[in-house]
Amino acid sequence: MADSPPRFGIVGWKNSGKTTMTANLTRELIDRGHRVATVKRAHGAFDIDRPGTDSHTHRQAGAQEVAIVSSARWALIHENRPDEAEVPLDDIIARLSPCDIVLVEGFKGAPHPKIELRANHDKARPALADTDPAIVAVACDDLPGDVAPDGKPVFRRDQTEAIATLVEQVCGLGTGTERRSAS
Repeated sequence: MADSPPRFGIVGWKNSGKTTMTANLTRELIDRGHRVATVKRAHGAFDIDRPGTDSHTHRQAGAQEVAIVSSARWALIHENRPDEAEVPLDDIIARLSPCDIVLVEGFKGAPHPKIELRANHDKARPALADTDPAIVAVACDDLPGDVAPDGKPVFRRDQTEAIATLVEQVCGLGTGTERRSAS
Protein backbone atom coordinates (compact mmCIF):
# COMPACT_ATOMS: atom_id res chain seq x y z
CA MET A 1 0.00 0.00 0.00
CA ALA A 2 2.65 2.51 -1.05
CA ASP A 3 0.10 5.20 -1.92
CA SER A 4 -2.00 4.54 1.16
CA PRO A 5 -2.26 7.47 3.57
CA PRO A 6 -0.70 7.08 7.00
CA ARG A 7 -3.01 5.74 9.65
CA PHE A 8 -3.12 6.24 13.38
CA GLY A 9 -5.26 4.19 15.73
CA ILE A 10 -7.28 4.94 18.82
CA VAL A 11 -7.77 1.79 20.93
CA GLY A 12 -8.96 0.90 24.39
CA TRP A 13 -11.47 -1.15 26.30
CA LYS A 14 -15.21 -0.56 25.85
CA ASN A 15 -16.37 2.87 27.07
CA SER A 16 -12.82 4.20 27.37
CA GLY A 17 -13.61 7.28 25.24
CA LYS A 18 -12.37 6.13 21.83
CA THR A 19 -15.13 7.87 19.85
CA THR A 20 -14.71 11.14 21.75
CA MET A 21 -10.94 11.04 21.19
CA THR A 22 -11.37 10.20 17.50
CA ALA A 23 -13.78 13.13 17.05
CA ASN A 24 -11.52 15.53 18.99
CA LEU A 25 -8.44 14.49 16.99
CA THR A 26 -10.37 14.75 13.73
CA ARG A 27 -11.42 18.34 14.52
CA GLU A 28 -7.91 19.32 15.67
CA LEU A 29 -6.15 17.82 12.65
CA ILE A 30 -8.65 19.45 10.27
CA ASP A 31 -8.10 22.80 12.05
CA ARG A 32 -4.39 22.28 11.35
CA GLY A 33 -5.09 21.91 7.63
CA HIS A 34 -5.05 18.13 7.25
CA ARG A 35 -7.61 16.14 5.25
CA VAL A 36 -8.82 13.44 7.64
CA ALA A 37 -10.77 10.24 7.04
CA THR A 38 -11.90 7.88 9.78
CA VAL A 39 -12.64 4.17 9.99
CA LYS A 40 -14.60 2.78 12.96
CA ARG A 41 -14.54 -0.89 13.94
CA ALA A 42 -18.00 -2.05 14.98
CA HIS A 43 -18.89 -5.28 16.68
CA GLY A 44 -21.52 -7.70 15.47
CA ALA A 45 -24.21 -7.01 12.93
CA PHE A 46 -24.42 -3.23 13.24
CA ASP A 47 -26.89 -1.47 10.97
CA ILE A 48 -26.73 2.10 9.69
CA ASP A 49 -30.03 1.70 7.85
CA ARG A 50 -33.53 1.71 9.36
CA PRO A 51 -36.64 -0.33 8.60
CA GLY A 52 -39.10 1.71 6.60
CA THR A 53 -36.49 3.41 4.40
CA ASP A 54 -36.31 2.64 0.70
CA SER A 55 -32.68 1.54 1.00
CA HIS A 56 -33.58 -0.88 3.79
CA THR A 57 -36.30 -2.31 1.55
CA HIS A 58 -33.68 -2.81 -1.19
CA ARG A 59 -31.42 -4.69 1.25
CA GLN A 60 -34.28 -6.82 2.55
CA ALA A 61 -35.06 -7.73 -1.07
CA GLY A 62 -31.54 -9.21 -1.31
CA ALA A 63 -29.38 -6.51 -2.90
CA GLN A 64 -25.74 -7.21 -2.04
CA GLU A 65 -24.88 -3.50 -2.22
CA VAL A 66 -27.11 -0.47 -1.87
CA ALA A 67 -25.92 3.06 -2.60
CA ILE A 68 -27.80 5.97 -1.07
CA VAL A 69 -27.04 9.23 -2.87
CA SER A 70 -28.06 12.86 -2.30
CA SER A 71 -26.56 16.26 -3.04
CA ALA A 72 -25.17 16.40 0.52
CA ARG A 73 -23.62 12.90 0.92
CA TRP A 74 -23.62 9.32 -0.24
CA ALA A 75 -23.19 5.97 1.42
CA LEU A 76 -22.57 2.46 0.19
CA ILE A 77 -23.88 -0.45 2.25
CA HIS A 78 -22.38 -3.84 1.46
CA GLU A 79 -23.98 -7.01 2.79
CA ASN A 80 -21.46 -9.77 3.51
CA ARG A 81 -22.60 -13.15 2.29
CA PRO A 82 -22.50 -15.92 4.92
CA ASP A 83 -19.29 -17.29 3.33
CA GLU A 84 -17.68 -13.84 3.01
CA ALA A 85 -15.07 -12.78 5.58
CA GLU A 86 -14.90 -9.35 7.16
CA VAL A 87 -13.24 -6.95 4.74
CA PRO A 88 -9.60 -6.21 5.66
CA LEU A 89 -8.78 -2.72 6.92
CA ASP A 90 -6.38 -2.18 3.99
CA ASP A 91 -9.24 -2.79 1.53
CA ILE A 92 -11.47 -0.26 3.29
CA ILE A 93 -8.73 2.37 3.35
CA ALA A 94 -8.04 1.76 -0.36
CA ARG A 95 -11.67 2.74 -1.08
CA LEU A 96 -11.43 6.08 0.74
CA SER A 97 -11.08 9.38 -1.08
CA PRO A 98 -7.60 10.94 -1.00
CA CYS A 99 -6.68 12.24 2.44
CA ASP A 100 -3.63 13.10 4.53
CA ILE A 101 -4.35 10.66 7.36
CA VAL A 102 -6.81 7.97 8.38
CA LEU A 103 -7.76 7.81 12.04
CA VAL A 104 -8.73 4.25 12.88
CA GLU A 105 -10.98 3.66 15.88
CA GLY A 106 -10.68 0.12 17.15
CA PHE A 107 -8.89 -2.61 15.18
CA LYS A 108 -6.77 -3.39 18.27
CA GLY A 109 -4.73 -6.05 16.48
CA ALA A 110 -3.73 -3.92 13.48
CA PRO A 111 -0.01 -3.06 13.21
CA HIS A 112 -0.32 0.72 12.62
CA PRO A 113 0.75 3.16 15.38
CA LYS A 114 -1.90 3.67 18.08
CA ILE A 115 -2.72 5.47 21.29
CA GLU A 116 -4.34 3.49 24.09
CA LEU A 117 -7.11 5.20 26.06
CA ARG A 118 -7.42 4.10 29.67
CA ALA A 119 -10.39 5.16 31.78
CA ASN A 120 -10.39 4.96 35.58
CA HIS A 121 -12.82 2.02 35.36
CA ASP A 122 -10.23 0.13 33.22
CA LYS A 123 -7.68 -0.19 36.05
CA ALA A 124 -8.57 -3.83 36.66
CA ARG A 125 -8.05 -4.71 32.99
CA PRO A 126 -4.63 -5.36 31.46
CA ALA A 127 -2.98 -2.44 29.73
CA LEU A 128 -2.99 -3.04 25.97
CA ALA A 129 0.30 -1.16 25.70
CA ASP A 130 2.01 -3.91 27.71
CA THR A 131 1.58 -6.41 24.87
CA ASP A 132 1.15 -4.28 21.71
CA PRO A 133 4.38 -2.71 20.44
CA ALA A 134 2.37 -0.59 17.96
CA ILE A 135 0.93 1.46 20.85
CA VAL A 136 3.14 4.54 20.93
CA ALA A 137 1.38 6.49 23.72
CA VAL A 138 -1.26 6.26 26.43
CA ALA A 139 -4.01 8.73 27.35
CA CYS A 140 -5.76 8.40 30.68
CA ASP A 141 -8.02 10.21 33.15
CA ASP A 142 -5.24 10.94 35.63
CA LEU A 143 -1.76 11.92 34.55
CA PRO A 144 0.45 9.44 36.43
CA GLY A 145 3.65 10.91 35.02
CA ASP A 146 5.11 12.19 31.79
CA VAL A 147 6.25 8.77 30.60
CA ALA A 148 4.90 5.25 31.07
CA PRO A 149 7.26 2.66 32.58
CA ASP A 150 8.09 1.40 29.07
CA GLY A 151 9.08 4.89 27.90
CA LYS A 152 5.86 5.70 26.04
CA PRO A 153 4.48 9.22 26.55
CA VAL A 154 1.38 9.56 28.72
CA PHE A 155 -1.24 12.25 28.14
CA ARG A 156 -4.41 13.30 29.86
CA ARG A 157 -7.35 12.60 27.56
CA ASP A 158 -8.12 16.33 27.29
CA GLN A 159 -4.65 17.12 25.85
CA THR A 160 -5.98 16.93 22.29
CA GLU A 161 -3.50 19.48 20.88
CA ALA A 162 -0.48 17.61 22.28
CA ILE A 163 -1.85 14.26 21.10
CA ALA A 164 -2.48 15.72 17.62
CA THR A 165 1.15 16.89 17.52
CA LEU A 166 2.27 13.36 18.41
CA VAL A 167 0.04 11.99 15.61
CA GLU A 168 1.62 14.43 13.13
CA GLN A 169 5.11 13.40 14.23
CA VAL A 170 4.46 9.65 14.22
CA CYS A 171 2.71 9.76 10.83
CA GLY A 172 5.23 12.09 9.17
CA LEU A 173 2.71 14.87 8.56
CA GLY A 174 3.75 18.48 8.43
CA THR A 175 2.51 20.29 11.50
CA GLY A 176 -0.58 22.43 11.19
CA THR A 177 1.57 25.52 11.77
CA GLU A 178 3.88 24.57 8.87
CA ARG A 179 0.88 23.89 6.58
CA ARG A 180 -0.76 27.27 7.39
CA SER A 181 2.55 29.12 6.84
CA ALA A 182 3.02 27.50 3.42
CA SER A 183 -0.43 28.66 2.26
